[in-house]
Amino acid sequence: MRESSQGQLGVVVPVYNEAENILNTLRELESHVPVPTTCYVVADTEEDTTFTVLDQFEGEMVTVKPTLNGYGRGALNAIKWGLHHAEEDAVVVTMADMSDDLQSLVEMWEGYKAGYHVVCGSRYMPGGRQSGGPWFKAFLSRMAGVSLHYLTRLPTKDVTNSFKLYHKMVIENIEIESTGGFEIGMEIVVKAWTMGYRVTEVPTSWQDRTAGESRFRLWAWLPRYLHWYFYCLKSAWFNLRVKPVP
Repeated sequence: MRESSQGQLGVVVPVYNEAENILNTLRELESHVPVPTTCYVVADTEEDTTFTVLDQFEGEMVTVKPTLNGYGRGALNAIKWGLHHAEEDAVVVTMADMSDDLQSLVEMWEGYKAGYHVVCGSRYMPGGRQSGGPWFKAFLSRMAGVSLHYLTRLPTKDVTNSFKLYHKMVIENIEIESTGGFEIGMEIVVKAWTMGYRVTEVPTSWQDRTAGESRFRLWAWLPRYLHWYFYCLKSAWFNLRVKPVP
Protein backbone atom coordinates (compact mmCIF):
# COMPACT_ATOMS: atom_id res chain seq x y z
CA MET A 1 0.00 0.00 0.00
CA ARG A 2 1.21 3.50 -0.85
CA GLU A 3 2.39 5.56 2.10
CA SER A 4 -0.33 8.13 2.73
CA SER A 5 -0.72 11.43 4.52
CA GLN A 6 -3.07 11.41 7.50
CA GLY A 7 -4.76 14.63 8.53
CA GLN A 8 -4.46 16.04 5.03
CA LEU A 9 -6.79 16.21 2.06
CA GLY A 10 -6.21 15.41 -1.59
CA VAL A 11 -8.39 17.05 -4.24
CA VAL A 12 -8.49 15.66 -7.78
CA VAL A 13 -9.52 18.12 -10.49
CA PRO A 14 -9.72 16.72 -14.05
CA VAL A 15 -9.22 19.52 -16.57
CA TYR A 16 -9.40 20.21 -20.27
CA ASN A 17 -8.36 23.75 -21.21
CA GLU A 18 -9.79 25.29 -18.03
CA ALA A 19 -7.58 28.39 -17.95
CA GLU A 20 -10.71 30.54 -17.55
CA ASN A 21 -11.84 28.74 -14.42
CA ILE A 22 -8.99 27.07 -12.59
CA LEU A 23 -7.66 30.06 -10.64
CA ASN A 24 -11.09 30.86 -9.22
CA THR A 25 -11.52 27.20 -8.30
CA LEU A 26 -8.17 27.16 -6.50
CA ARG A 27 -9.03 30.35 -4.62
CA GLU A 28 -12.34 28.81 -3.54
CA LEU A 29 -10.45 25.74 -2.33
CA GLU A 30 -8.07 27.95 -0.39
CA SER A 31 -11.05 29.63 1.29
CA HIS A 32 -12.87 26.46 2.31
CA VAL A 33 -10.50 23.51 2.81
CA PRO A 34 -10.47 22.46 6.49
CA VAL A 35 -6.91 21.06 6.48
CA PRO A 36 -3.71 21.31 4.41
CA THR A 37 -4.59 20.16 0.92
CA THR A 38 -2.84 19.00 -2.24
CA CYS A 39 -4.77 19.77 -5.41
CA TYR A 40 -3.95 17.38 -8.25
CA VAL A 41 -4.80 19.22 -11.47
CA VAL A 42 -4.93 16.38 -14.00
CA ALA A 43 -4.73 17.10 -17.74
CA ASP A 44 -4.21 14.88 -20.77
CA THR A 45 -1.31 16.84 -22.30
CA GLU A 46 1.37 19.32 -21.32
CA GLU A 47 -0.17 21.77 -23.81
CA ASP A 48 -3.43 22.04 -21.86
CA THR A 49 -4.12 25.73 -21.27
CA THR A 50 -4.92 25.06 -17.60
CA PHE A 51 -1.22 24.50 -16.88
CA THR A 52 -0.24 27.91 -18.26
CA VAL A 53 -1.90 29.86 -15.43
CA LEU A 54 -1.24 27.65 -12.39
CA ASP A 55 1.89 29.57 -11.38
CA GLN A 56 -0.33 32.62 -10.77
CA PHE A 57 -1.91 30.91 -7.75
CA GLU A 58 -0.44 31.44 -4.30
CA GLY A 59 -1.98 29.60 -1.37
CA GLU A 60 -1.15 28.77 2.22
CA MET A 61 -3.51 25.83 2.72
CA VAL A 62 -3.53 24.50 -0.86
CA THR A 63 -0.54 23.16 -2.75
CA VAL A 64 -1.07 22.71 -6.49
CA LYS A 65 0.39 19.67 -8.20
CA PRO A 66 0.06 19.73 -12.02
CA THR A 67 -0.35 16.12 -13.09
CA LEU A 68 -0.32 14.42 -16.48
CA ASN A 69 -2.93 11.74 -17.01
CA GLY A 70 -1.11 8.48 -17.72
CA TYR A 71 -4.16 6.28 -18.36
CA GLY A 72 -5.32 7.68 -21.70
CA ARG A 73 -7.32 10.71 -22.75
CA GLY A 74 -10.60 11.82 -21.20
CA ALA A 75 -12.21 12.83 -17.91
CA LEU A 76 -12.68 9.25 -16.72
CA ASN A 77 -9.00 8.41 -17.03
CA ALA A 78 -7.97 11.73 -15.50
CA ILE A 79 -10.14 11.02 -12.45
CA LYS A 80 -8.80 7.46 -12.15
CA TRP A 81 -5.20 8.66 -12.45
CA GLY A 82 -5.74 11.29 -9.78
CA LEU A 83 -7.47 8.89 -7.39
CA HIS A 84 -4.79 6.23 -7.82
CA HIS A 85 -1.86 8.62 -7.41
CA ALA A 86 -3.08 10.92 -4.66
CA GLU A 87 -1.05 10.32 -1.51
CA GLU A 88 -3.61 11.44 1.08
CA ASP A 89 -5.99 9.14 2.98
CA ALA A 90 -8.98 11.34 2.09
CA VAL A 91 -9.46 12.27 -1.56
CA VAL A 92 -12.16 14.47 -3.08
CA VAL A 93 -13.11 14.69 -6.76
CA THR A 94 -14.39 18.05 -7.95
CA MET A 95 -14.60 19.90 -11.24
CA ALA A 96 -12.71 23.01 -12.35
CA ASP A 97 -15.83 24.81 -13.59
CA MET A 98 -17.03 26.23 -10.25
CA SER A 99 -20.15 24.04 -10.37
CA ASP A 100 -19.52 22.36 -6.99
CA ASP A 101 -20.02 24.26 -3.74
CA LEU A 102 -16.64 23.88 -2.07
CA GLN A 103 -18.03 25.10 1.26
CA SER A 104 -19.31 21.53 1.61
CA LEU A 105 -15.74 20.31 2.09
CA VAL A 106 -15.92 21.12 5.80
CA GLU A 107 -18.86 18.74 6.36
CA MET A 108 -17.30 16.15 4.06
CA TRP A 109 -14.15 16.20 6.16
CA GLU A 110 -16.19 15.88 9.34
CA GLY A 111 -17.90 12.81 7.86
CA TYR A 112 -14.53 11.31 7.01
CA LYS A 113 -13.20 11.97 10.53
CA ALA A 114 -16.35 10.35 11.93
CA GLY A 115 -15.37 7.10 10.22
CA TYR A 116 -17.19 7.15 6.89
CA HIS A 117 -15.39 5.73 3.86
CA VAL A 118 -17.41 7.63 1.24
CA VAL A 119 -18.99 11.04 1.84
CA CYS A 120 -21.29 12.11 -0.98
CA GLY A 121 -22.14 15.69 -1.78
CA SER A 122 -25.92 15.52 -2.19
CA ARG A 123 -28.10 17.94 -4.16
CA TYR A 124 -31.25 15.99 -3.37
CA MET A 125 -31.25 15.76 0.43
CA PRO A 126 -32.66 18.51 2.67
CA GLY A 127 -30.39 21.55 2.35
CA GLY A 128 -29.08 20.61 -1.09
CA ARG A 129 -30.03 22.20 -4.39
CA GLN A 130 -29.25 22.34 -8.10
CA SER A 131 -29.32 25.38 -10.40
CA GLY A 132 -29.17 25.44 -14.16
CA GLY A 133 -28.09 22.76 -16.60
CA PRO A 134 -30.30 20.67 -18.92
CA TRP A 135 -33.59 19.92 -17.17
CA PHE A 136 -33.80 16.35 -18.49
CA LYS A 137 -30.32 15.51 -17.19
CA ALA A 138 -31.31 16.92 -13.77
CA PHE A 139 -34.57 14.95 -13.81
CA LEU A 140 -32.82 11.65 -14.59
CA SER A 141 -30.15 12.29 -11.96
CA ARG A 142 -32.68 13.06 -9.25
CA MET A 143 -34.86 10.07 -10.18
CA ALA A 144 -31.89 7.71 -10.12
CA GLY A 145 -30.59 8.92 -6.77
CA VAL A 146 -33.86 9.18 -4.91
CA SER A 147 -35.29 5.89 -6.25
CA LEU A 148 -32.13 3.91 -5.42
CA HIS A 149 -32.17 5.34 -1.91
CA TYR A 150 -35.72 4.17 -1.26
CA LEU A 151 -35.51 0.90 -3.20
CA THR A 152 -32.21 -0.31 -1.75
CA ARG A 153 -31.50 1.92 1.30
CA LEU A 154 -28.31 3.17 -0.32
CA PRO A 155 -27.31 5.91 2.15
CA THR A 156 -27.37 8.78 -0.36
CA LYS A 157 -30.06 10.34 -2.53
CA ASP A 158 -27.47 11.64 -5.02
CA VAL A 159 -25.52 8.66 -6.28
CA THR A 160 -24.69 10.28 -9.63
CA ASN A 161 -22.92 13.37 -8.29
CA SER A 162 -19.17 13.34 -8.97
CA PHE A 163 -18.49 15.54 -5.92
CA LYS A 164 -17.54 12.94 -3.32
CA LEU A 165 -14.87 12.27 -0.71
CA TYR A 166 -13.30 8.80 -0.71
CA HIS A 167 -11.15 7.06 1.85
CA LYS A 168 -8.04 5.84 0.07
CA MET A 169 -8.83 2.31 1.30
CA VAL A 170 -11.89 2.26 -0.95
CA ILE A 171 -9.94 3.27 -4.04
CA GLU A 172 -7.25 0.68 -3.35
CA ASN A 173 -9.74 -2.16 -2.87
CA ILE A 174 -12.18 -1.50 -5.71
CA GLU A 175 -11.58 -2.43 -9.33
CA ILE A 176 -12.87 0.49 -11.37
CA GLU A 177 -14.62 -0.84 -14.47
CA SER A 178 -16.15 2.36 -15.88
CA THR A 179 -15.21 3.07 -19.48
CA GLY A 180 -17.33 6.10 -20.36
CA GLY A 181 -16.98 9.14 -18.16
CA PHE A 182 -18.49 10.56 -14.99
CA GLU A 183 -20.41 7.39 -14.14
CA ILE A 184 -17.21 6.44 -12.30
CA GLY A 185 -18.54 8.27 -9.21
CA MET A 186 -21.70 6.18 -9.24
CA GLU A 187 -19.73 2.96 -9.69
CA ILE A 188 -17.42 3.65 -6.76
CA VAL A 189 -20.15 4.54 -4.26
CA VAL A 190 -22.35 1.60 -5.28
CA LYS A 191 -19.46 -0.87 -5.08
CA ALA A 192 -18.23 0.60 -1.79
CA TRP A 193 -21.67 0.20 -0.23
CA THR A 194 -22.14 -3.34 -1.51
CA MET A 195 -18.69 -4.21 -0.10
CA GLY A 196 -19.66 -2.99 3.37
CA TYR A 197 -17.90 0.36 3.46
CA ARG A 198 -19.64 3.13 5.38
CA VAL A 199 -21.35 5.68 3.13
CA THR A 200 -23.05 8.95 4.07
CA GLU A 201 -24.06 12.23 2.45
CA VAL A 202 -23.90 15.94 3.22
CA PRO A 203 -25.97 18.67 1.55
CA THR A 204 -24.35 20.58 -1.28
CA SER A 205 -25.41 22.82 -4.13
CA TRP A 206 -24.53 22.65 -7.81
CA GLN A 207 -24.76 25.30 -10.49
CA ASP A 208 -24.06 25.06 -14.20
CA ARG A 209 -20.73 26.35 -15.44
CA THR A 210 -20.48 29.96 -16.67
CA ALA A 211 -17.27 29.57 -18.72
CA GLY A 212 -15.75 26.85 -20.86
CA GLU A 213 -17.40 23.79 -22.36
CA SER A 214 -18.83 20.83 -20.48
CA ARG A 215 -17.58 17.35 -21.40
CA PHE A 216 -20.68 15.62 -20.03
CA ARG A 217 -22.28 13.45 -22.74
CA LEU A 218 -25.70 12.34 -21.45
CA TRP A 219 -26.87 10.05 -24.23
CA ALA A 220 -23.48 8.40 -24.70
CA TRP A 221 -23.08 7.66 -20.99
CA LEU A 222 -26.69 6.92 -20.00
CA PRO A 223 -26.40 3.14 -20.62
CA ARG A 224 -23.38 3.04 -18.30
CA TYR A 225 -25.27 4.83 -15.52
CA LEU A 226 -28.11 2.34 -15.99
CA HIS A 227 -25.63 -0.54 -15.62
CA TRP A 228 -24.64 0.62 -12.14
CA TYR A 229 -28.24 1.42 -11.25
CA PHE A 230 -29.28 -2.18 -11.86
CA TYR A 231 -26.06 -3.47 -10.26
CA CYS A 232 -27.13 -1.71 -7.06
CA LEU A 233 -30.69 -3.06 -7.29
CA LYS A 234 -29.48 -6.60 -7.85
CA SER A 235 -26.98 -6.43 -4.99
CA ALA A 236 -29.61 -5.19 -2.55
CA TRP A 237 -32.58 -7.28 -3.64
CA PHE A 238 -30.68 -10.56 -3.93
CA ASN A 239 -28.68 -10.02 -0.75
CA LEU A 240 -25.32 -9.88 -2.52
CA ARG A 241 -23.84 -7.31 -0.14
CA VAL A 242 -20.82 -8.61 1.74
CA LYS A 243 -20.05 -8.56 5.45
CA PRO A 244 -19.44 -4.97 6.61
CA VAL A 245 -15.87 -3.74 6.72
CA PRO A 246 -14.62 -3.37 10.35
